[in-house]
Amino acid sequence: MRVIITGGSGFLGRALGASLAADGYEVIALSRRPDAVGRLPAGMHAAGWDGRSAAGWADLAEGADAIVNLAGQSLSQWPWTAERKRKFLDSRVNAGRAVAAAVRKVRARPRVVIQSSGVGYYGPRGTEEIPEGTAPGQDFLARLAVKWEASTAEVEALDVRRAIIRTGLPLSLRGGVFPLMRLPFLFMLGGPLGSGRQGIPWIHLDDHVRAIRFLIDRPDAHGPFNLAAPQPCTNGQFAHTLGKVMHRPSIIPVPGFAMRLVGGEMAGLVLTGQRAIPARLAEMGFAFKFAELEHALRDVLRG
Repeated sequence: MRVIITGGSGFLGRALGASLAADGYEVIALSRRPDAVGRLPAGMHAAGWDGRSAAGWADLAEGADAIVNLAGQSLSQWPWTAERKRKFLDSRVNAGRAVAAAVRKVRARPRVVIQSSGVGYYGPRGTEEIPEGTAPGQDFLARLAVKWEASTAEVEALDVRRAIIRTGLPLSLRGGVFPLMRLPFLFMLGGPLGSGRQGIPWIHLDDHVRAIRFLIDRPDAHGPFNLAAPQPCTNGQFAHTLGKVMHRPSIIPVPGFAMRLVGGEMAGLVLTGQRAIPARLAEMGFAFKFAELEHALRDVLRG
């Protein structure tokens, strides 16, 4: 049993790889610098790729159970200059095309390709609940997500099942945006960002891993899935709950104009949002371990 994870050295890939390896899977993390990925969880090992082609690694896809495509340059780099935005897009599209090329080259094709994406696909949506059938938005993040998802669409014509994961805010201290969101609360400066009314579709890291494994194992799982807890919240509600769990105040708002002044377009990551709901996961019977925000935050901050 073999699973290949592009972007497998990141915190999401490591968590998924550790879970799979613990159950006896051979887990391969593709990296452009395999000698520099550091210590991987037991049962995982790194293999090299160039991030844009199947050269040197396509044979690993022969007979694999799954390829999970998480590769893409981090959006946390700022400011979002035109050059940096091009790299965000190219890193994702090139990685997806490389996955499709590897699938095309092998005879015994993988059973499934899991294609990463984000809830940014939907664009800013205010407070409306967003199931997977919602049309894409028009802003940069939405256009990025549309092209990211399309990068591996070819595998479906090769008779390979494909599921798309539109991920919300992963709750973990190991990486991602959450450690930065938590930081002001440590200094008694926590509060809502901007209006506080924007949606935050969050998900505990454990449920993120469990959901991907659920989609790998379910032969009827194809198309887009929102990876977000069934109880989305507003930014203001998130700040209040985080302050409660940390025993810190949550009353100091950060003005949106100040965030845009400092972060530019990148500030849109937290000043706009979506109340994405996991409608299709619910229909298929997936049970969240952490469906309620306070429970999830207490578990994450417990360490």
